[in-house]
Amino acid sequence: MKRNVPILAALLAAACVGAGAQSFKDQLPPEVRVQRLTGDSVQPVFDGWQRFADGTVSMWFGYYNRNSQEQVDVPVGRENSFNSGAADRGQPTHFYTKRHQYVFKVDLPKDWDQSSKLIWTLTAHGETCTAIGWLQPEWQVDDGVRQMNAGGGGLAPPADPPNTAPKITGGSSDQTIEFGKPVKLTASAIDDGIPKPRGMRGLSIRWIQYRGPGAVTFAPPETRATPGQPAESATEATFSAPGTYWVQAIASDGLLETVHNVNVTVKR
Repeated sequence: MKRNVPILAALLAAACVGAGAQSFKDQLPPEVRVQRLTGDSVQPVFDGWQRFADGTVSMWFGYYNRNSQEQVDVPVGRENSFNSGAADRGQPTHFYTKRHQYVFKVDLPKDWDQSSKLIWTLTAHGETCTAIGWLQPEWQVDDGVRQMNAGGGGLAPPADPPNTAPKITGGSSDQTIEFGKPVKLTASAIDDGIPKPRGMRGLSIRWIQYRGPGAVTFAPPETRATPGQPAESATEATFSAPGTYWVQAIASDGLLETVHNVNVTVKR
């Protein structure tokens, strides 16, 4: 049975272990700890597994950055890795504040053992946290479950006709730029008009940093389409340090999302 996966239940499939001596506050369960502005951990979260129409089975992961102000960076490696296969499974290295669901998925091989567990480990500010993914039936999700989570956990998705995710129709290719100079990035998307926009909601495109050695600023960070019209987004991205960055344009209809990836190499 596919069901809604609330935030607390997802966090129960996770654990953290701190390094060194800890205060009483630090020993409290993560879900009841007092939130800090900075200096706290990032909890990876298993958001469920999904079987797609082509037979592919994937595990969805997200995260919860416990800091209320600090955006945390953890490069792929010993402190941001998986227990099975390559350490790099497409996970983010830049973590925005608060809870973010269904950030990325890991496709499982066809011979994956049903009893095997895929564990994502993150260490930030000396605290190591894990998310444990496995193919337990209660954790199976589909697009309907994902929409219910996006809608706050209590809103059933439209059934007839069903909602489909926005489609990316164009966007910037990978870029190489000089440090200190901004770069213009574009993305466009169309949608089926479901769910029917309410207020300011509807098709939108927002830009985020997914990986990179420095901070990225987008101006503007988000574009909203006129209801019933395609979304066209043009933003100017500025990078605080040289290096290789992975940024994303995320087209959203309010319930489902589609991602356009752009790699930007910033040379000194």
